[in-house]
Amino acid sequence: MKNKIIEFLDLGNQPLANSYIKKKDLAKKERKYRLIVCFNKINKLVSIKKTFSSKDMFNNEYPYRSSTSQTMSLHLKRLAQKIKRIKPNKILEIGSNDGCFIKNFDRKKTIGVEPCSNVEKITKKQKYNTYPEFWSPKLAKKILKEHNKVNLIFSSNTISHIKNLDEVFKGINIVLDEKGMFILEDPSLLECLKKNTYDQFYNEHIYVFSYLSLQNALKKHNLEIFKIEKLKIHGGSNRYYIKKKTNKIKFHISVSHHKFKEIKYGLESLKTYIKFAKRIENSKKKLFSIFTKCKKNNKKIIGYGATAKSVTILNYCNINNSMINYFVDTTPDKQNKYTPGTKILIKKYSNLINDNVDYAFLGAWNFKKEIFTKEKKYIKKGGKFIIHTPYPRII
Repeated sequence: MKNKIIEFLDLGNQPLANSYIKKKDLAKKERKYRLIVCFNKINKLVSIKKTFSSKDMFNNEYPYRSSTSQTMSLHLKRLAQKIKRIKPNKILEIGSNDGCFIKNFDRKKTIGVEPCSNVEKITKKQKYNTYPEFWSPKLAKKILKEHNKVNLIFSSNTISHIKNLDEVFKGINIVLDEKGMFILEDPSLLECLKKNTYDQFYNEHIYVFSYLSLQNALKKHNLEIFKIEKLKIHGGSNRYYIKKKTNKIKFHISVSHHKFKEIKYGLESLKTYIKFAKRIENSKKKLFSIFTKCKKNNKKIIGYGATAKSVTILNYCNINNSMINYFVDTTPDKQNKYTPGTKILIKKYSNLINDNVDYAFLGAWNFKKEIFTKEKKYIKKGGKFIIHTPYPRII
């Protein structure tokens, strides 16, 4: 089919989202790319057109830590408790990060895969068996040789970071037991469109999956989704339960329900994505006007959570260090550095009341509930937050 891949959203020139800048490097020119989002009319995949190499994005300075969020830690702990009930012989996690998930299990039962050496070292210190490599069929064969087949593979917010999906699923097929399951969690495309969370797109998020697109990618490798759970984590995600076609586990009704919802919303139609792009253009204008109005009134605005997602928002909406005084963040590897592209200082988290903050821009909006609980005193004293989803507003 001619022009099967259609560009529908241009989010402008963007830096590497997790490349926080040291003070000594502020004058250096940053590497940037054009963040364009595309829709494949054949396989229904929504992806970004261009990104950086995996080695540029996932290296020994990777700042993200799952364990720094109470919400994420609790989410993964609850899943671990659920998994323990089925008593898997071995658990393999692709993208094990700082061990937030695998630390819930006996060390002898777990295998982690984490290419970012600075975070992989954290689990190594705790005596967990981790491979500091990128997931591939070659690594899958190595794990098979050293550990035999596993009956549970888990991956959270990682598969969408890997450009070659065929290589991902080839590797899964090699090491997954015939009666095993692969549990995959990633942001939901349906929720992204409904909530206008265009910041789900950045250089690491090569794909944002729907059930329709993911199943199309899986079927080439004799894998299929047999159950789906809708999750609140990361602003709306899906947990997909995947099996080999030879496995006779019954399909859960959630699969047909989810498929129906996606088709009804229009995830198979280009028109849906063009409408989304128009909403995002309006969102950009509205958010910029909120910031300019607040600054005209001499209000102090800080950023709350210097996330990779917020990098997309700030650079797309032209919000820089003249509008936001600084960011606060609990991640040590981000502190005393500057946001990519917009060069806003990131400080260690401190009390918003003591800092006399008028407005806090929610970069970590996907942890809003956790943040609002933490900032009860700030809210009680009249402190406000600026948020961009589902539409820009002050709350």
